[in-house]
Amino acid sequence: MKYRFLLYGLLGWTMEIVWTGFGSLIRGDFRLQGVSYLWMFPIYGLAVYLEPVHDRIRNFAWSIRGLIWTGIIFSIEFLAGLLLKVTVGIVPWDYSGSFYSVAGLIRLDYAPVWFTVGLIFERVHDFIKKQLPFKE
Repeated sequence: MKYRFLLYGLLGWTMEIVWTGFGSLIRGDFRLQGVSYLWMFPIYGLAVYLEPVHDRIRNFAWSIRGLIWTGIIFSIEFLAGLLLKVTVGIVPWDYSGSFYSVAGLIRLDYAPVWFTVGLIFERVHDFIKKQLPFKE
């Protein structure tokens, strides 16, 4: 489990850096500067605990699975942000300036992104199970 935790943490960081790098391009910044936060590594690593969810919903229609992932990811993002806000006093991501923000912790307009990320996670999980059978 620890290796999969590390792998998910690294994949999440990579995904976020690429996402924010493309975002900078859209804003006209050709440096393609991507950013993330050290806090995000363990949050992304927690995806290892979503593997059993994937195994249980595997046979659902892709649209239902995507909606489930969206809800789960929103919940994790909200709870992680709330926990950081209470314990550290600041949330690395601050969505409070967005019309679609909920308490500055999640953005509802990211639903299509999380829908897609959840379905991609399923592919990553299957690949890891098949190709990288870690002995832990």
